[in-house]
Amino acid sequence: MTGTVEPTALEREVMQSINAWAAEIGASEGKPSFTAAILHEGRELVRGRNTAKQDQDPTRHAEVVTIGKAAAALGTRRLKGCTLISSCQPCEMCLAAMRWAGIDRVIFGAEQEYIDDEMFRFPDLSLPQFHAACGGAFDYSGGVHAEMVNHLYRLDSPQSGNKE
Repeated sequence: MTGTVEPTALEREVMQSINAWAAEIGASEGKPSFTAAILHEGRELVRGRNTAKQDQDPTRHAEVVTIGKAAAALGTRRLKGCTLISSCQPCEMCLAAMRWAGIDRVIFGAEQEYIDDEMFRFPDLSLPQFHAACGGAFDYSGGVHAEMVNHLYRLDSPQSGNKE
């Protein structure tokens, strides 16, 4: 596991749940599925999954979908104090959306180094570099229950594909 913080018991519990959900979707639909949740004030506020293929919209990654749901639920685009939980390390677009929303903590399952570069458009841009570029404005922890989902995000796996 890598990162700047240790996940809480609630974060681990929600991570296990969304990773199980991603694996179920992957098994039933025969393709990878990315899932995410937002925690707010000690509880799971919302969750979502990627809908990029269904919506024909390349921006509909699970994290972006879930951030939008959280903003609507809270009635604000500022999500300071919220935690983003994601089955896979957020891509560059999703990290940027997280920062625009003001989310200051992200916990994720599959880590970039263990999945295919195809899942990232800037595979040489590491999470520590992104973290440093924004002045360490968020905390993160990766590899949480990753064994449940790593296989979903590898091109050599029957359930893999790209993040779209």
